[in-house]
Amino acid sequence: MQRRQSSKHSKRPLQVHHSNQTDLSAWRKGGTVDTEKSAQNRQSLSDQKNDNEQDSLEQALSYFEKIQDRVSLKKSEVLQKHLSTMESIALKRGLPPEGFDVLLDVALSGKLADTVNTRLLKSLIPASAIPESSIVSSVSWFCVSKCSSNIQLLFLRWLITMFDFIDHKEQVHALYGIFFSFLNDEKLCPYICHVLYLLTRKENVKPFRVRRLLDLQSKMGMQPHLQALLSLYKLFCPELVSITLPQKMKTYFKNADGPWKAAINAVRQRNQANSTVPQPLLLGTAQPHSRKRKWNTQLIVPASSANAQNLVVGGKMSRADSCSANESFPVEQLRTFPQLLQNIHRLEFPSQMGSVLTNPLLLHYMNCSKDESVYLRLYYWMGQTLQEECTWCVVDNNQYEEEFRGFLETVYKAECFLQEGFPSCEEFLYRSLPLWDGVSCRSQILQLVSWIPLSTFSEMKSQLCDPLAQLFFTSSLYFKCSVLESLKELLQNWLNWHVVQLDSESDSQFSSLNTTLSGLVNGVAELINFVGRISTAALHLEKSHTFLLYFILDFYETVCDIYLKYKLPLLIMPPAGVFYPALLSMDSVNLNQLCYIMYRYRTNLIAAKENEMSKKKIQQFKFSSQTYQEYNQYIIAMVGCLWTSSAFQKDNHPEGIRLDDELLKKTGVREYKNSFNIVYHPALMCYAVDFLQQLAR
Repeated sequence: MQRRQSSKHSKRPLQVHHSNQTDLSAWRKGGTVDTEKSAQNRQSLSDQKNDNEQDSLEQALSYFEKIQDRVSLKKSEVLQKHLSTMESIALKRGLPPEGFDVLLDVALSGKLADTVNTRLLKSLIPASAIPESSIVSSVSWFCVSKCSSNIQLLFLRWLITMFDFIDHKEQVHALYGIFFSFLNDEKLCPYICHVLYLLTRKENVKPFRVRRLLDLQSKMGMQPHLQALLSLYKLFCPELVSITLPQKMKTYFKNADGPWKAAINAVRQRNQANSTVPQPLLLGTAQPHSRKRKWNTQLIVPASSANAQNLVVGGKMSRADSCSANESFPVEQLRTFPQLLQNIHRLEFPSQMGSVLTNPLLLHYMNCSKDESVYLRLYYWMGQTLQEECTWCVVDNNQYEEEFRGFLETVYKAECFLQEGFPSCEEFLYRSLPLWDGVSCRSQILQLVSWIPLSTFSEMKSQLCDPLAQLFFTSSLYFKCSVLESLKELLQNWLNWHVVQLDSESDSQFSSLNTTLSGLVNGVAELINFVGRISTAALHLEKSHTFLLYFILDFYETVCDIYLKYKLPLLIMPPAGVFYPALLSMDSVNLNQLCYIMYRYRTNLIAAKENEMSKKKIQQFKFSSQTYQEYNQYIIAMVGCLWTSSAFQKDNHPEGIRLDDELLKKTGVREYKNSFNIVYHPALMCYAVDFLQQLAR
């Protein structure tokens, strides 16, 4: 009542002022005054509506808190009213932190029917954060089994989805053993494993838990959720898990966020649109972050409420206060590289692993960290996010393509920073490329292709090369050039990785290096041959377009220097379908590229031959005579074409340009033998004309 009266009194001066028609300034403003008045009225109505909703929410929470006996939904209009109020407000703007204690207790205590409990759990959408105390209280109700198994299952799904919204997790981590005790429940087991996967730390891995998981696996078979937990245990304590687990990463858990995902996105969009006050900036970042999608909320390092309170109330915290308050250094206070060096042994990664991608200091720390669980947590989060949010794999995600493009760009920048690809990105590409149209997020997808880790080419051929080749042959010239550029960067990344490995390997590890080297040589050779095949076909399709030929030759500029520059015993000549179009090209840039490439091939082949002849080292790999023979055939054709004017007579390559004299005479070209030498070559004609013009001056 007081609120209504105060708002009513506050309007009186405005009414008097607006009714004063003798005010000349008001008369001149005219429509401006009316506009301000209508805007103020709308704001007043909006505030009044929000106040009414807040009152309704408080009444609903008070009602659910006081429920003692079982109430029928059909017979109680009050329950229907408050339940509908709760659902509408939750879906519109989310629930405040204090509401979760009440609603979780009611839903899991079994006081109401499953229909009501289900609706309550589905309406638990946070406006900001979820208090840790409400999770602890709800787990205690979960343990006494007052609610049905369906409600328990729904609660676990909700907990998995909202895990990153919990403000603290220390007390939740303390419940690890309680969650583990529910593994025997066959219905709950997949979701219990998912919760444990999120909670597991090294101290949680115990021999009796490993034995329990192995017993369950022997009873249930090789279930993905059990494999996930065992693989995590093996990373922490490999001596406790002796069985062999599949090394290839896959999707271990089913998507658990179905009922809440769309609601969370809608609430965040609406709250951001309605907010007239700037959002508080976390970690001192100057750029506002989009709140529409789940990954964007997780790309910011979350500040715990305790630390935030200390920063607000006490101003700047001294280093001593910070160290005494917590054993670990809060990552949200990490600002500079010297801070990282001083506290590198006391840092702990944030619960939202996605925030590491946008923080260079945490990426530095991740690069130095030997804790495999850090990578596993990041790969798991990234794999789930890529799978759920891909705009061409999920129908409803088309409207978020721009944000998904930004997310892929962030992942790519993190890969460039770490100088290695993420296995979860590789899995995503293998899974999504067959469905890709070649248009959506084109630049970002091809950038991610360039960081695919080296693996057996047979697997890459079926999952990467085949779908990429189908798009390559049916797409535009620009797309073909983009693919070739991406494959060139992929080759360079593999070769750079090899050089780094060579520098870091010691003499004692020479045997293991040979095994790795053999696999690398085979993989690189297959990739080069694949590019040669698609390049030959593309030149036919595009009629030897100059722009396309430039990107193909740019790829072979890397290939021709593999032996000397990257110390890899491999040299593969370009196919005839690439060499001859470049030799007879009408563009001087293409011809110049080809001459440089052949010069570098010669330098590398001479160096390889000298190393073989010196016999100072036992050669593990030797170039075949076919490589030298093919190079000599190309050189004969090139010298005959550009220098001796005998290309059509002396070219002995099976796919070369040798032609009979009678056929050449029928062309009607005068002095056809000289048509492609260094003086009359069409690609160099512009230089000849320029030379003559300079002489005439």
